[in-house]
Amino acid sequence: MTVNQLRWRKFKANRRGYISLILFAILLVTALGAEFLSNDKPLLVRYEGSYYLPYFNDYPETTFGGDFESPCDYRDPYILEKITADPNFAFFPINPHSYKSINQELTVPVPAPPSPQNLLGTDDRGRDVLARLLYGFRLSILFGLALTITGTLFGIVVGALQGYFGGRVDLIGQRFIEIWSAMPELYLLIIFASIFKPSIWLLLILLSLFGWMGLSDYVRAEFLKGRNLDYVMAARALGVDNLTIMYRHLLPNGMTPVITFLPFRMSGAIIALTSLDFLGLGVPPPSPSLGELLAQGKANIDAWWISLTTFGVLVLTLVLLIFIGEALREAFDPRKA
Repeated sequence: MTVNQLRWRKFKANRRGYISLILFAILLVTALGAEFLSNDKPLLVRYEGSYYLPYFNDYPETTFGGDFESPCDYRDPYILEKITADPNFAFFPINPHSYKSINQELTVPVPAPPSPQNLLGTDDRGRDVLARLLYGFRLSILFGLALTITGTLFGIVVGALQGYFGGRVDLIGQRFIEIWSAMPELYLLIIFASIFKPSIWLLLILLSLFGWMGLSDYVRAEFLKGRNLDYVMAARALGVDNLTIMYRHLLPNGMTPVITFLPFRMSGAIIALTSLDFLGLGVPPPSPSLGELLAQGKANIDAWWISLTTFGVLVLTLVLLIFIGEALREAFDPRKA
């Protein structure tokens, strides 16, 4: 049995972490197909013997018997009657709302409470909360993955160079990290948000500049510990180049803290994005965001369905990631058989 097979068996033995991984994978796959579960466009339309895919193509109203050449609004009662009249049909997603579509048929003030038309109610602009939760969850997860990957790769490179070469390289690197970590990250985000147009890519770049330092210390320690071991000295004596020694011999032994910290780093990235969106420094509107929904819940205390559901999604996501991280830590712990 290989080491990885043994680690996988130890991970599966932790039932809480294993079940959390399965649940998180199901939620992630569901969120990745958000357009097919929650959208204000039908997935398939049959009209006068022809079939159309509105999600993949934009059709004018005239295609379905409308009067204008403008893009078709499939929620318009006039168009909806034409595409659903026998023998025509329109196949809508389970939740016929997009994250930015506004329900124009509400008979109560916004934010509207849960109803058959909006299962989790609407926000203060009449947008469906369930749709914004689904799309916002996907945005948070993908952002967390991207930030975790970029920060991890950069942290591995910096920590490996410091730990392997040591000496002046390590000294200069440590002084740079001390100075860079003292930079006021929130103030920099506020300054750049006022200069540049807010976007998810700007947030990813800015947070990546600071997200690698915590991990580089662990990688540096592993490389410092392993660079003078016998097998590394033997590889040097045989003329193996430094890059090969770092990648083939030292990096596998230094990956244990990297892998065990991945879920925790991802949960930190999700919290960072949610916090910035809550403060109004995150993704620009009308992008779906868990932090923006929490801000709406704070501004509309009576609309309990906004804050309660958003808080539940956020807590569930973080709890699953923490359980996965605990199971990974136990699986990679050499002290536990």
